[in-house]
Amino acid sequence: MTEFVLVAGAWLGSWAWDEVVPELRAAGHGAHAVTLSGLAERRGVAAGQRTHVTDVVDVVEGRDLRDVVLVGHSYAGIPVGQAAERIGDRLSRVVFVDSNVPADGESFVSAWPDGRPMVEGAIAGNGGFWPPPAAAEFEGQGMDEEQIARLVVGATPHPGATLTEPAELARPLGELPATYVKCLLDGAEPNDDVAALLRSERWRLVRMDTGHWPMFSQPHELARILLDGAVAPV
Repeated sequence: MTEFVLVAGAWLGSWAWDEVVPELRAAGHGAHAVTLSGLAERRGVAAGQRTHVTDVVDVVEGRDLRDVVLVGHSYAGIPVGQAAERIGDRLSRVVFVDSNVPADGESFVSAWPDGRPMVEGAIAGNGGFWPPPAAAEFEGQGMDEEQIARLVVGATPHPGATLTEPAELARPLGELPATYVKCLLDGAEPNDDVAALLRSERWRLVRMDTGHWPMFSQPHELARILLDGAVAPV
């Protein structure tokens, strides 16, 4: 039995996986959706980048999970990528869902040079948190009005320190068995960092014809991809 540990991106909590988790469990696997510190029901908990890495590792080790598929969406690819190397032989595969990937010594904002002033300015002007976008900013990503409304209502401000603190990797990310899911409405091709990692024989690319939040726009297709990835060769 594979144990899926699912972590959504900025502003989101475990609730974001509500339409994906039942399908993974129906297929006979474990599914553990994680809320990172400072978000959703854990709002108010102090958090930096290392806190979020520890959140993921603690779920795996605290529940003594084996044959683990770590799933990181968007921002969460950064802590998930670091956690993947820290859980050792518990890891089966890591799946990056249209996500950022960690680079040693780099942060979320340093890997996003065009957006860095905007993000840092928003954090500074909102008490150290990155505020969620308005509904209009989610348009054009394959979601209907109901799905966008659900996302907007559930979103909470994201702890700013998690976006500015650097990642720490002990070995090249390309050594991990990984799947990268590219959501095409958010850009036709992976960014340069991901493209370089996809040259590794241990990485594979899967494309989804939807936007950046597939757990809302295409949850059934995303679940199928995750189940396929669970049996992919390492």
